[in-house]
Amino acid sequence: MSIQFGDPFEQFEDLLERAKQTELREPTAMTLATADRSGRTTIRTVLLKMFDARGFVFFTNVNSRKGRQLADNPRASLCFFWQTLFEQVLVDGTVQTVDAADADRYWSTRPRDSQFAAWASLQSEPLDSRATLEARLADFHTQFVDVDVPRPPHWSGYRVVPERIEFWRSGWQRLHERVCYERAGDAWSVALLNP
Repeated sequence: MSIQFGDPFEQFEDLLERAKQTELREPTAMTLATADRSGRTTIRTVLLKMFDARGFVFFTNVNSRKGRQLADNPRASLCFFWQTLFEQVLVDGTVQTVDAADADRYWSTRPRDSQFAAWASLQSEPLDSRATLEARLADFHTQFVDVDVPRPPHWSGYRVVPERIEFWRSGWQRLHERVCYERAGDAWSVALLNP
C-alpha cells in the first residue's frame, strides 16, 4: 500500500490511529528537537497531547531547557517513529505557546499526582538530592490538600505549527516511500522524495 496524497492532518490522524492499535506503549511519543539562539541543538522525547490543522501540541515547564530554547529560537522539529508500522512522520515548523484556556483544559485532565510533580520539579535545574525533590513534593501535597491543584504559572503548552510534514514508509531494499508536504500560504504543495 502506497502513501496517498491528501490532507496531511487527516493522513497523520489515520496513521496515529493505526499506531494506537498496535502494541506500542506510547504511540503519541515524539522526538522533539530544539536549538538555542546559537544553533546548539537538543533532542528529547515528549508526548503529543493534541493536534489539529493548527499544529501539534505538547506540554511542559516553560522554564525547562526546552522552554528556554523555544523562547530564544521558536522553531522545532518532531519525529514520530512507529517501528511496528515501519512508518514515521517528520514535522518542521515554528512554535507558539498555547493560550491559557487550552493549557487549563489539558491541565484539568492530568492525574493529580502528575499535577503535584509539575509544581515540585524545577525541570532541567540541578538537583542536590532526590530527598530535596521529595520534600518539595510533600510540601505541595500539604499546600493543595482537599482542593483542585491549580496550573502552575511556569507550566503551559507549545504548538508546533508545521511548515513541512513528511510521511516516510519503509520500503523493500531501502527504497523507502517519502511524501513531503510544504506549506504554501494557506495550502500545501506535495511532492515525492527520493529515498
